Amino acid sequence: MGLLKTFRLGGVHPPENKLSAGKPIETLPLPKQAVVPLGQNLGAPSKPLVKRGDEVKVGQLIGVGESFISANLHSPVSGKVLKIDTVLDSSGFRRQAVIINVSGDEWMDNIDRSTDIVKEIPYTSEEIINKIKAAGIVGMGGATFPTHVKLMPPPGKKAEFLIINGVECEPYLTADHRVMLERGEELLIGVKILMKALNVNKAFIGIENNKPDAIENLSHLAKDYGDIEIVPLKVKYPQGGEKQLIKAVVNREVPSGKLPIEVGCVVQNVGTTLAVYEAVQKNKPLIERVVTVTGKSLKNPSNFLVRVGTPVKELIEAAGGLPEDTGKVIGGGPMMGKALLNTDIPVVKGTSGVLLMREEEAHRKPESACIRCSKCTYACPMGLEPYLLSRVSKLGKWDVTEKERIMDCIECGSCQYTCPANIPLLDWIRLGKNKTGQILRSRNKK
Repeated sequence: MGLLKTFRLGGVHPPENKLSAGKPIETLPLPKQAVVPLGQNLGAPSKPLVKRGDEVKVGQLIGVGESFISANLHSPVSGKVLKIDTVLDSSGFRRQAVIINVSGDEWMDNIDRSTDIVKEIPYTSEEIINKIKAAGIVGMGGATFPTHVKLMPPPGKKAEFLIINGVECEPYLTADHRVMLERGEELLIGVKILMKALNVNKAFIGIENNKPDAIENLSHLAKDYGDIEIVPLKVKYPQGGEKQLIKAVVNREVPSGKLPIEVGCVVQNVGTTLAVYEAVQKNKPLIERVVTVTGKSLKNPSNFLVRVGTPVKELIEAAGGLPEDTGKVIGGGPMMGKALLNTDIPVVKGTSGVLLMREEEAHRKPESACIRCSKCTYACPMGLEPYLLSRVSKLGKWDVTEKERIMDCIECGSCQYTCPANIPLLDWIRLGKNKTGQILRSRNKK
């Protein structure tokens, strides 16, 4: 155990509660109506290509990503477009979405729906990146950064290592765990595809040691791939952060304000890597994903293969219905997830989980004065001073937030989790990041 790799600074150990770890992936039935938001990626939203009354098939392009940082959008169902309207997203904002009345499950002819595993990769790096871009693939760990952009390092930068994030350090979530167990061979081919796209000779798959079955399964399969190494990691949150994972796996530190490519690394999520396999080898766009539905009072915590656009309430019903003692419904995990305003909000490309939190756990405890204990500082994996960033954000001192590197915060919530005074540190820091980011962007435009 002492030899397990991990990152150096900070981190916490919240209870894991991986209630659905032993539940195989089930395919959820199609919704009667799919609500497909046009903004499912970091960057500019897709531009709609359909209008009211149009008939669509599964996998048909319905939105195009026109900006450099944007992603294509495809219909997850077949049916008729009811309208393009604004709907609530997981953050509580109203965003444009294509609303489709489902009439069946008719797929585009060019998509290979067989279960045959295709190992040969007869494509060039450029062809792979173009296929990934066409398929609308984004980071499925939650960040939703367009994957094809990550595979195109800026001039003068070269990738040396591909690191696959199989950590899934968020308590409760098990979707990636099940993918590593049930779709291991396709996952490894996806790794080879990404390696070819990046022109790198070495890949690592980092997995926390609380998933010994996944480590064993992929280690066995990886014997056929001498350039893919499975790296068991110590259980510590937020091990799945890009910079923390890079430090743990290859012992390189990404400089402040820089991206992983600065130290020769590209990080991709397990779900993203499987989607890359399906896009390149099967011509299948990103129209569905595995979602964990869980909670201590839920009758049947599960892992579902869900079409994008399916309302969250249908996932909850499939897992046994909403428990009476539910205090919050959270999109994602308890550390970085966001409470949903209602359960009509649709599953999107970045939806990794739905957590039903009990009333007794959902309410925040009364806030008291900071006692200068420094627990938040010790917990911060980025080496920041959360108590200070929180305070200056509250006071609106944006020059200080910039100087104190607030933009380096990865919003993991370790500071707030460990604060004995129950101060909402992350809330204030998120506000500070938002304001400081606006100032920096406006300054860069001048």
